[in-house]
Amino acid sequence: MEYRRLGNTDIKVSAICLGTMTWGQQNTEAQAHEQLDYAIARGINFIDTAEMYPVPPTAETQGRTEAYIGTWLKKRGRRDDIVLATKVAGPGNGLTYLREGKTRFTEAELREALDGSLKRLQTDYVDLYQLHWPSRPTNFFGKLGYDASRPLKPDNIEETLTALGKLVREGKIRHIGLSNETPWGVMRFLALAEQLGLPRVVSIQNPYNLLNRTFEIGLAEVAHRENVGLLAYSPMAFGKLSGKYLDGDCPNGRISLFSRFTRYQTAEGEKATAEYVRFAREHGLDPAQMALAFVTSRPFVTANIIGATTMEQLKSNIDSFELTLSEEVLAGIEAIHQRQPNPCP
Repeated sequence: MEYRRLGNTDIKVSAICLGTMTWGQQNTEAQAHEQLDYAIARGINFIDTAEMYPVPPTAETQGRTEAYIGTWLKKRGRRDDIVLATKVAGPGNGLTYLREGKTRFTEAELREALDGSLKRLQTDYVDLYQLHWPSRPTNFFGKLGYDASRPLKPDNIEETLTALGKLVREGKIRHIGLSNETPWGVMRFLALAEQLGLPRVVSIQNPYNLLNRTFEIGLAEVAHRENVGLLAYSPMAFGKLSGKYLDGDCPNGRISLFSRFTRYQTAEGEKATAEYVRFAREHGLDPAQMALAFVTSRPFVTANIIGATTMEQLKSNIDSFELTLSEEVLAGIEAIHQRQPNPCP
């Protein structure tokens, strides 16, 4: 396993990060612990979760994923062996049951959210605390276009950064990161950190896969030049890029089970998926591993967040790290991208 520096910190994280969003909905506690044991044995030291997990989010299941990680930590006692990342939910996603709707990233709300996560995780600190999405009105979760009439308020970035700085000084979090952010948002956080002597964001967790390479348009340069590396989520586009949905319904797949996962269901996305799967098989490659290896190989990526509901999937996804894509394969991927650019942003 390769280990990459997390931003400008002294922390090195595995290039493959274990995602956990299915634990508590599609995976039991025992299965979650089995995945953790296997991932650690394979050299993965980076675990990503969120207070709102599992997904799809519901009031009944909220917090289960963190709780499963917490029971594993209590049982195994391996806190120092992992880099643990979680996320605090912001407003604008309809999760009014979270903290009675208090999700604006103010100091009081951040403290309440973090204390809840720490209790469920059974630890007294997290290595990386991420803002799950912006608190201001802006584009995330596949929104396109720009609406100049949207007010900037609430732009409480300075207030948020100041509050996070206090939590860093108190030792409850080591470093901070963003998620589902825009280039303007990242640069605003960086500028305020420099101006006010506050913690600098070290990562950004956004979607990135063969069907959605929009990160490259503006954020890749920011990530690369400002040392705010991408933690790439949905690297297989909800499993679409494995090819398992091409021949009809996959009854146990996330897209089949839950109607909310429509992001990668466009007609152009289907065409592009078929091309990538066909191309991989023509070159003797597993389509899922090709898709994952492409993401891991990008120079602006710190870690590729994989997820699995079965041990077979998990083993295959981790094995993708061993795959080095040839120049011929990379050129073929780029050719498909040029014909079908970002069909599922």
